[in-house]
Amino acid sequence: MIRPTLLLIFVSLTSCLAIASSQRAEAEYYVAAYAEHYHVPREFVRAVVEQESAWKQCTVSSKGAVGLMQLMPDTARRLNVQNRCDVSQNVSGGVRYVAWLMNRFRGDLRLVAAAYYAGERVIDRRGLRYSNPDVISYVSQLRNRFERNSSPERILRRTR
Repeated sequence: MIRPTLLLIFVSLTSCLAIASSQRAEAEYYVAAYAEHYHVPREFVRAVVEQESAWKQCTVSSKGAVGLMQLMPDTARRLNVQNRCDVSQNVSGGVRYVAWLMNRFRGDLRLVAAAYYAGERVIDRRGLRYSNPDVISYVSQLRNRFERNSSPERILRRTR
């Protein structure tokens, strides 16, 4: 016989997983839609979201960045993002920022990633000579995620 408390825990976990799954599906939809609209590689946006928030919709960093793409308050204001926890607004703002950085750094995703993490002014001044170990680690991790998202095995899994 199943105890009522165990049944309640199971039902709670199942409903939490269903909510998380539907939230992830919504986030994936916006990532794909905005990446296509702004001509940004979807795999790069996915890598940013994985790196920044691990797909947690309203996570807040110790520095005050919020949401899937971890938008800082000034960046969100600049991009007219009113609610950084709103998935559509957050992803739209984050992808627009990535597109802007891609234009600014002539498509060099290493510089785009570094600027996303450290700010464009710092990377403007130093470029690839920027030697901060946190930035180097961030760019390396993002590159690995991007490559993993772009792998042929992943493409095959998505089509099955």
